[in-house]
Amino acid sequence: MTDYLPREMTGRLARAMAVLPVVVLSGLRQAGKSTLLRHESSLAATHDYRTLDEFATLAAAQADPDSLLAGPVVIDEVQRCPELLMAIKRAVDSERRNGHYVLSGSANLALLGHVAETLAGRAGYLTLHPMARRERRGETEQEPFLTRFLRDPALPGDVLPPLGDDEVLAGGLPPACLAPPDGRAEWFRAYVQTYVERDLRQISQITDLVAFRLLAQLAALRTGQMLNASALGREARLTATTTARYLDLLETSFLVRRLPPHLRNRGSRLVKTPKLYFTDSGLAAHLAGMDNLSPGTDDALRGALYETYVGQNLAALLECHRPDARLSYWQEQGRHEVDFVIEDGARTLAIEVKAASHFGPGDLAGLRAFIDRAPQVNAGILAYNGETSVSLGDRLWAISLAQLLA
Repeated sequence: MTDYLPREMTGRLARAMAVLPVVVLSGLRQAGKSTLLRHESSLAATHDYRTLDEFATLAAAQADPDSLLAGPVVIDEVQRCPELLMAIKRAVDSERRNGHYVLSGSANLALLGHVAETLAGRAGYLTLHPMARRERRGETEQEPFLTRFLRDPALPGDVLPPLGDDEVLAGGLPPACLAPPDGRAEWFRAYVQTYVERDLRQISQITDLVAFRLLAQLAALRTGQMLNASALGREARLTATTTARYLDLLETSFLVRRLPPHLRNRGSRLVKTPKLYFTDSGLAAHLAGMDNLSPGTDDALRGALYETYVGQNLAALLECHRPDARLSYWQEQGRHEVDFVIEDGARTLAIEVKAASHFGPGDLAGLRAFIDRAPQVNAGILAYNGETSVSLGDRLWAISLAQLLA
């Protein structure tokens, strides 16, 4: 497999470097951060590249952190040396030069308290999500359908083939989704052992690795569901405190994310608990033991993995093209739900995901309820795995999943 360069992130990175002295690029390990920072042409021409994965560089950073900061520099895996952050703070306070320091790590530095505090007012944080479908297909020349539709809801002019189950099982980590499928399970197994366990142990002490692995597997089985930390902890036989800490570690290492509820429309029965999503559908499927998504195998988990795949694509597209947009979900207790709500300035878009190739009136109930209770909504999309996209009237649309992610 050739190196994958995350081209959609290059524009966002350049814009951040133009206005901020420190830019922090984080994301799931193996998402392509190092490849971007080493091989993006404009960055490679102006910045030295250092990685704290190298023992000698890490030792130098710990002994004399200022020695690494003489010129414009990219520092990869910066979370390995907290001392370096204070040196960067001093350098920025001494002379503020935009784009001078680009930091990267496979831990969410914005969630690590000491990092956020040290770099407050000096750094901007970017997240490199797993590879979006349009990048995997080499179709990034045009503006994404999602951002066009947010600006001006209209039917697409083309018809695209449906998503394949294998796309969801492969996810968006380049070594898994760009390689032949016959070695994918082995790669995911090595990924969990080599990267996840190592990274998490560097962030925080894990007292019971077996219990932590079990919690991760239980979380994968519940991707796309309301977060019930108590139930997860009971099944993993962990205390509430340990469960909360392990969930925080999963989020800090970008394995999972908590999708917040949308609470802006009227209604006292709104659910206020976040939903739990794995950040990569392929990794979730591997941990959940799913290697077949044929209808009838486990339809609930099949739908949840499709939803996870759509969610990671939406997050990737918004990060690169509409970084101020907010992604959430909406649910009324025991009644109606909408999988994703995108708020982009004055525009609001609701999206319900359906893995099947057909839909019926009942599949629109959540979208209709949301539009009724939130009149500011511009459009509601039923994203289903068919080929045809149609207008259903009253701000409702049925859009193919392939088109939504194009």
